[in-house]
Amino acid sequence: MASVSLPFTSVHLQCQAIVRPVRASVSGKPSVSEPPVTTLSEKLPLKKIPGNYGIPFVGPIKDRLDYFYNQGRDEFFKSKIQKYQSTVFRTNMPPGPFISPDPKVIALLDGKSFPVLFDVSKIEKKDLFTGTYMPSIDLTGGYRILSYLDPSEPKHAKLKQLIFFLLKSSAKRVIPEFEACYTQLYDTLDKELAEKGKSSFQTVNDQAGFNFLCRAFFRSNPPDTKLGDDGPSLISKWVFFQLGPVLSLGLPKYVEELVIRTFPLPPFLVKKDYQRLYDFFYHSSGFVQDEAEKLGISREEVCHNLLFATCFNTFGGMKIFFPNMLKWISRAGVKLHTDLAQEIRSAIRSNGGKLTMAAMEQMPLMKSVVYEGLRIEPPVPSQYGRAKKDLLIESHDAVYQVKAGEMLYGYQPFATKDPKIFENPEEFVPDRFMGDDGERLLKHVLWSNGPETEDPTTANKQCAGKDFVVLVSRLFVVELFRRYDSFEIEVGKSPLGAAVTVTSLKRASF
Repeated sequence: MASVSLPFTSVHLQCQAIVRPVRASVSGKPSVSEPPVTTLSEKLPLKKIPGNYGIPFVGPIKDRLDYFYNQGRDEFFKSKIQKYQSTVFRTNMPPGPFISPDPKVIALLDGKSFPVLFDVSKIEKKDLFTGTYMPSIDLTGGYRILSYLDPSEPKHAKLKQLIFFLLKSSAKRVIPEFEACYTQLYDTLDKELAEKGKSSFQTVNDQAGFNFLCRAFFRSNPPDTKLGDDGPSLISKWVFFQLGPVLSLGLPKYVEELVIRTFPLPPFLVKKDYQRLYDFFYHSSGFVQDEAEKLGISREEVCHNLLFATCFNTFGGMKIFFPNMLKWISRAGVKLHTDLAQEIRSAIRSNGGKLTMAAMEQMPLMKSVVYEGLRIEPPVPSQYGRAKKDLLIESHDAVYQVKAGEMLYGYQPFATKDPKIFENPEEFVPDRFMGDDGERLLKHVLWSNGPETEDPTTANKQCAGKDFVVLVSRLFVVELFRRYDSFEIEVGKSPLGAAVTVTSLKRASF
């Protein structure tokens, strides 16, 4: 999926094409992004930030209960926006006592104030990957992983450079390995539909996604190793021990509160599972470990980082975003399905019947659909940052003063569905990002912990895998409509993303 953020990881794909906006070129050099510039309007009034944190201990617990149970996440934020008549306000964020030492944040819930979280000259990102708490480093081999490092820390640039190296070295394998793994996924779906009349997308997507990443990144096929098919289940358990305090499992309120929100789950319970994952990555990633030693990073430290980047960031992102994409495309209806199938198949035919980067450049609707999916339901909804100095932050309606050391929190779906930026922001509009007007909106697509129009560098916290995630998301849509004219699904709830059950797949008729 990535900085939080479940985020993913990748680099500009060499020897193919840089993933660009809807009218991307097929060549070019990565640009170096500059920190976002905040220009304060002289016309907006300077206001005190509204809201409060309540009575110590009691206030954070009340906000947590409202967030998870009494209101739900979106209504929790909407009610406070209405109460304070402001998209910037003070509140507590889960998990609160006793896991979080300080739950106090200033919420930024519009598309104008939110981008300050990307400006590393003003915002510190140290140990804020998961928000107001940090999971035990015993879950990551005793190391603070890249996602928890601020760009000012010496190892940040070296570790991010190694992620770039990994993705650059895997560029030529991405398309063929994705085709192979997801052809197997659709074969399994077809078989289960024929036998049972329905099929869980989660199970097959998890296996296909993990196998694809390991084959593309490390030239290693997990089923052929001691890890076998256990990777996805081991990852899910390990991730839960990190994100459990901010997940909703659908259990009775007081059971959830007691089990996952009162005290951290002990890391030793997943030590053996994590060791199995680590052993696989250690034996598969020697070429990256060699590169790491040249930079003064130990083989063990880079291996823990590769495991995290692959399993938490990238696999986690695919686990969330692919089902969400199915959900939105399904709801859009058969006309969109037909238009996508026609565009995708025509472009592939005109490129000699092969799927290439050049062919995907001729699929503007498909590219817009992927961007719209990333806009309407970004896979990593929350971003955090701590003010390095006193700041003035501007929303659409006012300017607010933030003191050095205060924690800022952005709920991204409210920023990317800001009605003052996007028309019909709550609607999934497939062609929203087509043409010149659509391309201009891409700077407001923020899923990667930065604008879609900017690039990750070793000096910022934008997802190292930004272009990779866009590419594999495009491949997912392409492979779906190469094979099928249309599909039908049922959607349920899941702690991460949507729980999708496929009920119908109509094979390609043209």
